[in-house]
Amino acid sequence: MTEVHGFMFPRSATGAASLVPAPPWHYSGAMLTLEYRADPAAVAELLPAPLEPADQDPGAVAVVWADWQSCSESGGELLDPVRSQYMEVFLVARCKYQGRHFSRCLYIWVDRDYAMVRGHHQGYPKKQGSAFLTRPVTVGKAGPRLETGGRFGATLAAYDRRLIEATFTITGPSDDAGFVNALPMIHNRWMPAIESDGSDSLDELVTMQGYDGEVGRSFKGDFELSFMSSPVEELERLAPQEFIAGYWREVGVSWRQGTTLQRVVAPEIPERDAPNA
Repeated sequence: MTEVHGFMFPRSATGAASLVPAPPWHYSGAMLTLEYRADPAAVAELLPAPLEPADQDPGAVAVVWADWQSCSESGGELLDPVRSQYMEVFLVARCKYQGRHFSRCLYIWVDRDYAMVRGHHQGYPKKQGSAFLTRPVTVGKAGPRLETGGRFGATLAAYDRRLIEATFTITGPSDDAGFVNALPMIHNRWMPAIESDGSDSLDELVTMQGYDGEVGRSFKGDFELSFMSSPVEELERLAPQEFIAGYWREVGVSWRQGTTLQRVVAPEIPERDAPNA
């Protein structure tokens, strides 16, 4: 019998065709984090049981732009940068599971297929999108400097519709990057059964945290943030009611594995004959 290889699909004779190489995965980049308060009920409706709202500030949300360069352990992607550079935007809230608090990604958009499938493995609900974030410069006039008064723009679009617009202005250095996205992540990994009968063949609650984290230059600032409507998005339900704080930070982190907290085991299905073509 032929043996196929690869961490993710497609698996092949050598494994080279796999969309995602095996962990560990390493990330370096810049993150713009804008924290605000939304309707706590709108956050709670995105927390499936057994997750519960956070004890304090349950309506706190962070929207994050991340400009990443990533690679596997070999680092080969760095010499073929189309496979290492991508942008993503995600919304994070905090929640509680068995008395412990976690951060949870509510929505996320990314502009590369490998980053999307890599996120699906981790439980991130990644969708395809188009994200842009102003990059700082050290020479010339085509960008802000990382100093007080530096101004950044950030956008997200999907299906040809602008979904989020933001501006950020540096007011000074910062020792932190907020509190909403500062806990271990907790996610669901779901895959509907092939029978499409409403059941899931994969139903897990998982947690994860990076390692070898490094922080570079960090700044805080003021921001403006607005959400737009779309027939296939629900961002307006999480519209800002009050701004908290904004942060820009250089960050590096690695990821190897997570932990399964809860798994729903599907009932055993008797063998069936394949349908006729």
